[in-house]
Amino acid sequence: MATKAKCIGILTAGGDSPGLNAAIRGVGKAALGYYGMKVDGFRDGFRGLIENRRLDLDRATLSGILTTGGTILGTSRDKPHRMVINGRTRDMTGVIRDNLKKWGIDCIVCLGGGGTQKSALRLHQAGVNIITLPKTIDNDVAMTDASFGYATALDIATEAIDRLHSTAHSHHRIIVAEIMGHRAGWLTLGAGLAGGADVILIPEIPYDVETIAEAIRQRSKHGSNFSIVAVAEGAMSRHDARIFASAERNLERAKTLNEKLEVKREIAALEVRHQGNTMRLARHLEELTHLESRVTILGHVQRGGTPSAADRMLATRLGTACADLINAGKYGVMVAARGDDAEPVPLEKVAGKRKSVPPGHSWVESARRVQTCLGD
Repeated sequence: MATKAKCIGILTAGGDSPGLNAAIRGVGKAALGYYGMKVDGFRDGFRGLIENRRLDLDRATLSGILTTGGTILGTSRDKPHRMVINGRTRDMTGVIRDNLKKWGIDCIVCLGGGGTQKSALRLHQAGVNIITLPKTIDNDVAMTDASFGYATALDIATEAIDRLHSTAHSHHRIIVAEIMGHRAGWLTLGAGLAGGADVILIPEIPYDVETIAEAIRQRSKHGSNFSIVAVAEGAMSRHDARIFASAERNLERAKTLNEKLEVKREIAALEVRHQGNTMRLARHLEELTHLESRVTILGHVQRGGTPSAADRMLATRLGTACADLINAGKYGVMVAARGDDAEPVPLEKVAGKRKSVPPGHSWVESARRVQTCLGD
């Protein structure tokens, strides 16, 4: 008796990033051409699993998408256990599980970052055969050497810093470039190093604005009448970092639901207050150094455009390794990059964790060796 070919589903969740289409292609072409599987795509993240937004990912659909930015499937930030349906927040985990069984889908592949890993773990624990691939420009997904999207965003941010050097030098200004990264500084640190920023500020190293101003004043004394400050959007002063840390400790100690909600409201208010921090930092540096400052916020340009060769390679490697794992019936894992290879890591070891920049990381030490100010 012939064995029934497996049918798999693919979705992209969370924020978009370069390399998503390359990963879809890697999984799809290996599953179709090498293993003879059927491949369905689901539109707009986990919502597609609820609303049956399926499309056939055949050879024609997968053709020509390797170099295309964004995701042909669309994406959303919906979470299966907390999805808004007809104005009400509902747990749709059971519906997703039943739908996949009804449609005959043997495994669902989720391409996403930290939030997607947590959602995937919940579905895995509910009995869904699931595999994830690490995607994020922040490079902060735990247990993998790299996440696709990061290399392209790093190139974009570095090129922006390169271009800012000439205008900063011409006008004798401080140029403050805000780079994406709420809780992890990999992108800002990497772009700052590669672009020769004079100051690099990341969330993992709280800064003192007077220390930064003094570093800029010293540059002026030695004949450099401009400075480039690369700052992660989540970078904080020492004062603000202490307040956030205190609030997060209070959340860990909270015992009742009301206590937790109250602390969460406090944290949300702190995050709102932190918005615009880059502009405030630039004004403060202008006051302290008497040098004109300008702010450039790179924003979503870092997510867009054609993926770099490195991201295409990584996404294809992880995608084809994912097809191998599906064929072997290995579920409940994330396909992690490990050197030039890939290996499965249980979702329990990934979900809820973040890969932050260690204080003594070699990139940090290299920055200090070339006299880059880190604000501390």
